[in-house]
Amino acid sequence: MGAASTGAATTGCGIGGPGETTLRLVAADYGSPSAGDSSRGYWQRLADAFQRAHSDISVDVRVLSWNTIEKKVAEMVADDDAPDIAQIGAYADFAGAGKLYKASDLLPIPVQADFLANLAEAGQVNRVQYGLPFVTSTRLFFYNKALFEKAGLDPEKPPRTWSQVRSMAERLNSAGVKIPYGLPLGPEEAQGEALMWMLGAGGGYTDSVGTYSVNAEENVRALRWLRENLVRPGLTQPAPHKTNRAEIFEAFAEGEVGMLNGHPTLMPQAKRGKVDFGMAQLPGEKGPAGSTLGVADWMMAFRQHGNREAIGTFLDFVYSEKNHYSFVDSYDLLPVTTSASERMRKDRDHRDLWRFLDQLPSADFYPLGKVSWAAVNADLKGNIGKAMLDATDPEALLTGMQRKAEAEEGQE
Repeated sequence: MGAASTGAATTGCGIGGPGETTLRLVAADYGSPSAGDSSRGYWQRLADAFQRAHSDISVDVRVLSWNTIEKKVAEMVADDDAPDIAQIGAYADFAGAGKLYKASDLLPIPVQADFLANLAEAGQVNRVQYGLPFVTSTRLFFYNKALFEKAGLDPEKPPRTWSQVRSMAERLNSAGVKIPYGLPLGPEEAQGEALMWMLGAGGGYTDSVGTYSVNAEENVRALRWLRENLVRPGLTQPAPHKTNRAEIFEAFAEGEVGMLNGHPTLMPQAKRGKVDFGMAQLPGEKGPAGSTLGVADWMMAFRQHGNREAIGTFLDFVYSEKNHYSFVDSYDLLPVTTSASERMRKDRDHRDLWRFLDQLPSADFYPLGKVSWAAVNADLKGNIGKAMLDATDPEALLTGMQRKAEAEEGQE
C-alpha cells in the first residue's frame, strides 16, 4: 500500500502556509489496490473536498494495509511521533495511556448524539468516550441452499437450534458435502467464532457488570458441545483450530461448505462464486441466539501535537451523513450513525444489509474499553481453538485464560 496526500507532505503538524495547520491521518485500507477499490481514493477525495472548504487546514493522508497499520501506529506513538488521527481496530491502549482526546473535546453535541448508542458506549474507557466508531458489522448464519436441497433439506428452513445444526450437518455429510459446517477457530478470528457460540448459550467474555467471565459455565458448555457434536463426528473441516476465517469463507464461495457464521463481506464473495445462499439468525442452544457478534473499527485523535480544534473540524466533516454514507456504501459495511443508518434502510441497493443492520442495536461487542483487552484478545485468538482437541479440557483451558485475563485487568 502507498500513501495519498493532500497539501505538502510533512513530518509534523502546523507546517504549511501562514496560519495553516496540517493534520496527519493514518487510515486502514478496506479495499484492494489491485481491484481498484483501495480506500486511498475515498480519503483523497474527502481530504481534497475538506481543504476546499477549510483553506487553513490541510490533511496529509496515509493509507496502510490492515496487516501492518496497527503495528505502524503503535511504533509512531512509541517514537513520540503520533499521527493527529488514526483509523484502526482498537483505541483503549492509547486512551489508557492518556494520549487521546475525549470525544467531547472534538465533536459538537449533535454529532456525538448521532452515534448509535451501543457503539458510543463501546468507545468508552471508564465511562468516557475516546473511541469514535468508524464502521461496524454484525454476523448472521449463512447456508448453501443448493447443498441443502442435495441433502434433502428444506432450503427455506435453516437451523434454529444447535441440535438442528448437528442433524442437518449429518444430512449434508451423508450427501457427500465436503464441509457440512465450517468452523474457523484459527488465529485470524477464533475469538469471534467462539463468542458467537457462547452467546447462543447465554454466555460471553464479560458478565453483566463488565467483569471478565471467560470460564463461565455457559462458555464451557458451548465449546464442549462444538467438540462433541460437530468436530469429533467429522462434521467440520479438519483441524478447526488451524483454520482461519478467510479460508472457510473462500471454501463457502466455492460451494464446498454447507453452513457457517458470516459477516456482510461474505455476500459479494459468495455471489461471485455463484453460490445460492440463505441467511438466518444465529442458532442457539435451545432456540435462535438472543444476540449476535458486533464488530467495530475506530477513529481516535492523539493529543501530542495539540491540534484539537482542527481535528474536530475535520472529524465533523468525516461524520457528516453524506461523507460517512459514501464510505459504507462503497464497502458494504454498516454505518455507525443514526442518520446514515436511516438512509441505508431506505436504500434498496443495500437491502441485503438490512438484516445485519436490524441486529446492530442488540449486538454484543468485545470489551474494547478495557485496556487489558488487547492482551486477552491475543490469548483468545491464539489458544481458544485448542478446546477442539481431544487432549484439551475446555473448562481447564478457559479457566487458564480467565486467570490471565484477571491478571491483565489487575495490571490495568
